[in-house]
Amino acid sequence: MTPHIDTTLDSSRTSSTSSTSLTWQPPAGALWSGIWVDGKVSFAVHDPEDDSLLGYVTDADEAEVDEAVRAVAAATHGSPWPVWQRREALTAAARLVLDRRELLTEVISRESSKTVREADAEISRAAETLRLSADQAGHLTGETLPFADTPRGEGRLGWYTREPVGVVAAITPFNDPLNLVAHKLGPALVAGNGAVLKPAERTPLTALALAEILLDAGVPAQRLAVVPGSGHRAGAALAGHPIVDLVSFTGGHRTGEAVARAAGAKKTLMELGGNNAVLVLADADWRLAARSVVEGAFGVAGQNCLSVQRVFVAAALIQRFVEHVAARTHALRVGSKTDPRTDVGPLIDVREAMRVEEWVEEAQRGGAIARAGARREGAFYWPTVLTDVPAHARLMSEEVFGPVVTVQPFDTVSEAVEQANATAYGLQAGVFTQDLDRAVTIAGALRVGAVMINESSDFRIDAMPFGGPKHSGVGREGIRSAVEAMTEPKVVAIRRQTAKAI
Repeated sequence: MTPHIDTTLDSSRTSSTSSTSLTWQPPAGALWSGIWVDGKVSFAVHDPEDDSLLGYVTDADEAEVDEAVRAVAAATHGSPWPVWQRREALTAAARLVLDRRELLTEVISRESSKTVREADAEISRAAETLRLSADQAGHLTGETLPFADTPRGEGRLGWYTREPVGVVAAITPFNDPLNLVAHKLGPALVAGNGAVLKPAERTPLTALALAEILLDAGVPAQRLAVVPGSGHRAGAALAGHPIVDLVSFTGGHRTGEAVARAAGAKKTLMELGGNNAVLVLADADWRLAARSVVEGAFGVAGQNCLSVQRVFVAAALIQRFVEHVAARTHALRVGSKTDPRTDVGPLIDVREAMRVEEWVEEAQRGGAIARAGARREGAFYWPTVLTDVPAHARLMSEEVFGPVVTVQPFDTVSEAVEQANATAYGLQAGVFTQDLDRAVTIAGALRVGAVMINESSDFRIDAMPFGGPKHSGVGREGIRSAVEAMTEPKVVAIRRQTAKAI
């Protein structure tokens, strides 16, 4: 999902309580050993729209990460946390997220790329994620074992339970700074684990705000730590820590490989993005498809792992489809995140906008035609629709993570499926057709984690298994899937000494 950003951190300040334009500040720059703390060094957090200073957080080093992990491990292995208390804490946290909607909307929209409307929607999602996590408390069950099914099991009975893995390391991206943190902490905590969070360098304030909510809701402070900092130092130290039991990471594929190398032989969950395709067949409701593509390509300025990036349209529909998509794209309002009328805000920084611009220009040099957009001003990149994109362009194979969509015609459905699969990613896809039998056949042929029928790739509910094959990740997120991955079966078997008469 998140492209690697080699941010140079500002270590000139050591206080997290500097003056800021935000109405909320975290109690301190980090959380570990059960208390809010300011680390040895801090770095500044800025609004990507105007570079205004929002606050300071801790730039955790290896020793501080070690202290955080060991404190969480001691608490997690040292004292039980009853399942019913986990459920009550996460249920209360879901309510508090909604109660603090105004505060969270401000923090999310100021430090990230999200408009105020997008931030508000994310708050509702995060509350649901925490509620669904709480609901899993009633499903932390095992089952009896079939000893009677083998002669070797005679005289024995037993069962298994699902037990927490221990310490979960969570490393999260900037594009959904609240809900993706909730997607890691909610399942980890309800499963009975301790959790150490390393949030994205660009969006640590939202993570600290959620940590404050979790503590206020009753999560034991010793079981949770937040260690802001750089990926190459704090992130690597966390992933590679010898007493971390599982690493849950969301980000780009290259960074995911670095996390895997640091983690070594321990359990990992990784969602690593996609180059998502949408197929529009000749019998489709092409107006619905066009509207869905525009809605699915440009949310959060395209910085979304589910964003529509490649659209393959039946040749008979291509001209009117492109015209409709271009017109709807031209109508989108690009502007300040704070304006409720804004549809598309800035990218996370100027360098990312320049990178997207470079990819578009590369495609244009190869013959691509811009039907809308292809314009940059600072960190803003206008929603862009391209046709005639050459197959070798990076837009056709890699994740752009920006507001760009390509539209290409196809003659046969098998050709469209082949083109959709011609990428190293396989997160999600969309298929528009009125022939559901054909849609199911296509779904079986697409090598992705999920296929949306008469919907773009940009759809999920937080309860569904989430992830994909190839470079799109390892394992599945989604609440139930994550809880299962963050627990392990523990067998208890009893050998009866004698068979007594009743």
